[in-house]
Amino acid sequence: MTNKEGKGGFGPIIGIMALTFAVVILWDKLPAIKNAAEYIFNPTAGALLNWNLTWGMLVIVLILSFLITIIQKYTTDQETLKELKKEQKEIQKQMKEFKDHPEKIMELQKKQMSFMPKQMKLSMRSMIYTGIPLILIFRWFNDYFSAISAQTGEPVRFLGFMGWVVFYMIFSIIFSSILKKWMNVV
Repeated sequence: MTNKEGKGGFGPIIGIMALTFAVVILWDKLPAIKNAAEYIFNPTAGALLNWNLTWGMLVIVLILSFLITIIQKYTTDQETLKELKKEQKEIQKQMKEFKDHPEKIMELQKKQMSFMPKQMKLSMRSMIYTGIPLILIFRWFNDYFSAISAQTGEPVRFLGFMGWVVFYMIFSIIFSSILKKWMNVV
């Protein structure tokens, strides 16, 4: 997982992304993938959703957000990420001071942009552990909610107006923000 300079490369992340796309493409073509996901998620997530669609989905989103936050905390270099974030705040402060000097702002923006590859590399390491499981549960959600829609003749709506993807995204952001602050995760 290291490149020539001894620093982590993007290779494993790209490999995991390729595997997640393969899971999506092969979901209906290789029954073993779909069957394995159903074997895991039907008695767990399915039971929660069968109990109560909205509350069950909230519990699932909270559990997933918690697991993802724990994985982020222990698979990323939190100290380095905090340092990078602190340096970026300092640069933004300097940019406000030099708002009347476009050449200095350009210099600071270049410096700020130089942090992005390192920060992205550090932040995306957790995707190695969460990419495939998240794709599996999202594909399972799609099948689960499609089946309900086929039975009722209407799309599944949370809180009366949201589809499951929007519901998941909104509450995932809310729960993740709270959990990251509580667990001191960058």
